[in-house]
Amino acid sequence: MAAKRRSGVCAQLRGIYFDRQDREILALVNRILESDVKHSDTFLFDPSLHPHGIKELVATPVSRMAYAVINLLRNLQTGRTQARDRLLALKTLYDEVLNSAHTTLRRNTARALMQIMKSMVRAHGDQLEQLKLAHDFRLTAQGTPRVVRRMLARYHLPEMPECWNQLAFDDHVYDANTKGRKTPTHLIMDAWIKGMRSLTVAYEYWVQPDAAREILRAAEITGIGVRIGLEFRVPFYGRFISLFWIPRGFSSNEDFLEFLHSPKVAELMKRGREVLRWRRERVLDCLTLWNERQRPQLEAQWEVPVPELSGEEFLRRVGRGQASGVHLADALHQHVLPPLRARAALLLERGGDEARTELAFLESLSAEYIADHWLSPQEHPEMPDLTKPSSSTDLPQLLQLSVGDITRELSELNPGYRLVLTTKGLSVEDVAELLWDSRGSISHLEIFNMRGWMEGKHGSLKAISELQQALNEGLGPRVKQMIRQMSRRMSSQDEERAAKFRQILHNVPKLWEHYRNKPLGSRLGTSSVSRDSYGMGFVLRETLPARSRKFYARDRHQPEIPICSPVEECVRYSMPRNPSPWQRALRVISVLPGCRHLGMKRHPVWKTASVDFRVCQRGNVINLGGLSLSSGNNLAPAPLVQGREHIGPAYLNSSISNCLKVLMGFCPAFFSFMYTQNWWFLAWFGTFFWFGITGVRNVVQMVMAAKGATRSTLIHWKDQVNVSRLCDSLMFTGFSVLLLEMLVRVALLERTLGITAAQSPWVVFGVLSLVNGIYLCAHNVFRGFPRQAAIGNLFRSLLAIPVSSFYNLVLYHLAFAMGVENPVLYLAPSAAVISKMASDTVAAIIEGYADSQVNLRMRRWDYRSKLTSVFDCYTRLELLFPDEDTLIKLAKPGGLQGSGGAMGKELERAFIINALDLMYIWFYQPRAQDAFRQITRTMPEADRNVLARAQLVLTREREVSQMLVDGLLGRNFSRPLAFYLDKRKEYLRRLSRLCRPGKVREPGML
Repeated sequence: MAAKRRSGVCAQLRGIYFDRQDREILALVNRILESDVKHSDTFLFDPSLHPHGIKELVATPVSRMAYAVINLLRNLQTGRTQARDRLLALKTLYDEVLNSAHTTLRRNTARALMQIMKSMVRAHGDQLEQLKLAHDFRLTAQGTPRVVRRMLARYHLPEMPECWNQLAFDDHVYDANTKGRKTPTHLIMDAWIKGMRSLTVAYEYWVQPDAAREILRAAEITGIGVRIGLEFRVPFYGRFISLFWIPRGFSSNEDFLEFLHSPKVAELMKRGREVLRWRRERVLDCLTLWNERQRPQLEAQWEVPVPELSGEEFLRRVGRGQASGVHLADALHQHVLPPLRARAALLLERGGDEARTELAFLESLSAEYIADHWLSPQEHPEMPDLTKPSSSTDLPQLLQLSVGDITRELSELNPGYRLVLTTKGLSVEDVAELLWDSRGSISHLEIFNMRGWMEGKHGSLKAISELQQALNEGLGPRVKQMIRQMSRRMSSQDEERAAKFRQILHNVPKLWEHYRNKPLGSRLGTSSVSRDSYGMGFVLRETLPARSRKFYARDRHQPEIPICSPVEECVRYSMPRNPSPWQRALRVISVLPGCRHLGMKRHPVWKTASVDFRVCQRGNVINLGGLSLSSGNNLAPAPLVQGREHIGPAYLNSSISNCLKVLMGFCPAFFSFMYTQNWWFLAWFGTFFWFGITGVRNVVQMVMAAKGATRSTLIHWKDQVNVSRLCDSLMFTGFSVLLLEMLVRVALLERTLGITAAQSPWVVFGVLSLVNGIYLCAHNVFRGFPRQAAIGNLFRSLLAIPVSSFYNLVLYHLAFAMGVENPVLYLAPSAAVISKMASDTVAAIIEGYADSQVNLRMRRWDYRSKLTSVFDCYTRLELLFPDEDTLIKLAKPGGLQGSGGAMGKELERAFIINALDLMYIWFYQPRAQDAFRQITRTMPEADRNVLARAQLVLTREREVSQMLVDGLLGRNFSRPLAFYLDKRKEYLRRLSRLCRPGKVREPGML
């Protein structure tokens, strides 16, 4: 009902709020959500197609992003086909968002766009909320830093450095194959959105090769470093402790996958599956006992029917994961929600303090409460204890191994492993004994676990850290002293353990020797299962930008993590791939003292060591998820609040918003001219001149920056004019009239200092230009423009001084030639307008050049990825046919004619896709031809020759047309086909002219 009511409100305000593009995005997303995604491949384009390539003719970036996110969130089935679709969706989504931003905040904009699209999918059914998100998506896609940062803050996403060198990680997470909810691809996507660069995924006892392949491929797409480990439960004094085995030393992902298929590892994981089957039976026993004993009690207590939860339904909820107590508690929580709502309705009818108290308790009933009370052996002795070893004889063999036994088995499988001991719930005595039993096989301690910290199971954190540091620093006397203290404490608790500690005390040199040359490292994990209130991921504070550090300093929901690590910033230098003449000139003088790195690119790198993590009062480790406030079970209906549907001015229709912006700037400008001008013409029409200068300058600047007025491209000049940016400029320029004309020229210069344009034109124009430059710099910073552009406006004001004097001189002589007796009478009041015209003349040159450089930078990104793909395909083709000139053969009708098998067909298809994308970029993307000329002029002649011949596949008209008709770009192939048939000959002719052999290389071009 609430969703329908909000939809009705949205319909009533259709003409005031939101744009046609917002409603189109909403209709598109909902159409995809309500369709059969499993059997729809409309947007599953070939991953080789570029986001700015030919597929723009058939689908908008928003539609491609929407389908990719929907496919990731809804596709939870197992199997290679579903994993392939998820990976393809992730590749599409990652490429789309990363290539959408036109500003310096490229990666942060991509992260915000991913999160907004996820929220839009999850808000399905609430039209008003989806419209808000669609509007936010369009604004964020423009890449305005102020908007991007606001969206990141809304979703508790810290701004990350664009060089992507932050130390953000999580050493212990789960996916849907174990305890989590997210598929491997979804997990990697969320990790990238949070800004993490490394991840360790835990699998209990065994890992499916398909799951390992999927998560490694997803990590390769996003650039996240992923390690896969097996988690083992080991009996230790009547409970289970956790050991995390992480194999290492593999040259590639395929090498690791082959390791998983090795006989010894396969045998170990076979025994692990026996453990999982045994645990599943115990979980099902818990469910049976709940159905038989606790469920009737709840029915009697709540006075509402509580249906049984069958084992089949529970396993269906578990899905591809491994049944555990976490799954059972979560399934029971979801299962009892309908009875809880029925009970809440009864309590609301009764009223009274007792009913309100019970209603508050039911509202806070969570899966954690169910695990701690309904499934607790302490409160229900008949329940099997899933956290302790069973005394039954059917205990799997792998669960009977001691720490020493299992470490010996693991060391035989892979010599380069990492073995991590989870310290959650362990005392310092436990850790010391386990280190002794493992004989140095434990290489790391999970010194901090977010789940354990929230559950209060890190009571010995400081003592464990002190033991670790004493071992790592080789402090033998301190280690001996600590072991002696442990032995004394054990004497009053357990004489058998005390005897063992006395044995350890007599052999402290052995324990000390294990870690003297191989320090005991640290790991920090969250054990996130995607349903926690704290999220996943950590980041070291010093590696964040200053804005993010301030954001976390103000965040009240950020938990204090008492772990710190010293961080060191190292700087690496490298030569640019295509150095400019200026950079080459700087390299000539690099032999001089202090000039060694001139002309080189700077790469800051943060470093820290795992052995340096220590416990302290105020740490520098930050939880990326923060603490989210639980919203409860939503049992009681929220009270209707008057004005709840208030949307706010941020979501006004763009036409109305732009008109208001222009009006806000026009009113003070018109008032200023009417108040300060004695000449009626300027008093009435000066504002129109002022706004006209700004408007014409912005339009010319945008069109020329995109080179959209040339006949060599298919770009229409109107498509390059950003109306919102134009209206913003008109608003701010209107305020500048009040500042320059009324406050500076009249109030300050004429009335206070007695300086007029007739007496001292250089002084007047200089002061006006300087004030205008400061004002421009200030509002550019406010609008989120790059700092370099804002500072450049100060120089723009200085350059405008002689230009304004020149305009004044020209207008003076022109008026005198037209018969005006005293032109000064008209030019003096027009000083602000002349200064404005001069300033905008300089701005058209400076800002137009800056905008063109932005377009060139985007095109270089586009071409860099496509040319890399072209030369990679050429290398593979040469390796496949080492004795033939295959590029010439590829351009002939029939192509390779089936030679080369499946790989030959794949390469042939890739060459055609790359050629179509390059042709589209050439004709439709701003400044593409200039960027291509700059790139080809720095290429060796052999590379230019390969590039030109690789494009000749476009001469195969029949085959390329058939690929388009067969669904390369979906069913809507008419526009791409018409574009290809109409422009291929012109494109190949102009390309061959640029790449012809013997073309002189022009130095200085990028």
